[in-house]
Amino acid sequence: MSSTQLLPPGAGDKKRFLQNCIHCGKCVEACRFDALKITEGLNPMTAGTPYIDPEKAPCFLCMHCGPACPTGAISAIEQKDADMGAAFLDKNQCFTYLGAVICRTCFEKCPMRNTAIVLENGYLPVITDQCVGCGVCAYVCPRHAITLIPRERIHEKVRSEA
Repeated sequence: MSSTQLLPPGAGDKKRFLQNCIHCGKCVEACRFDALKITEGLNPMTAGTPYIDPEKAPCFLCMHCGPACPTGAISAIEQKDADMGAAFLDKNQCFTYLGAVICRTCFEKCPMRNTAIVLENGYLPVITDQCVGCGVCAYVCPRHAITLIPRERIHEKVRSEA
């Protein structure tokens, strides 16, 4: 899995997910947005497991993958508990912060609008700590001002700083 790829919402810890996934593809079939893809390659631990490449098709948090999973490798959870990663906004790249135009694309497309992304003063987008890292905002941003960090990289960084 490359650094930009995400585990499905509800996958949680990567090690636990890989131990429980039976590579059946039912989660991929359940995804209404074709966000879930199957990992290819020769590694027996990861080949056949689902992933999301948010640069090609982000997760719109339909949450159909968890209930479709027969082993619980992907738990049936609420959107707010997805914890796939986190998004970070570069204000030096954002149209709105630059004063070029008022762009609300990230806010309007966010599946958790008014929770994960809010508008400060009615127009400045702010990504909150409620962001679950689905990747929609980064995908739709016309300036590529939003960076997505996968859950594993965030938790690795926290462990290395402890």
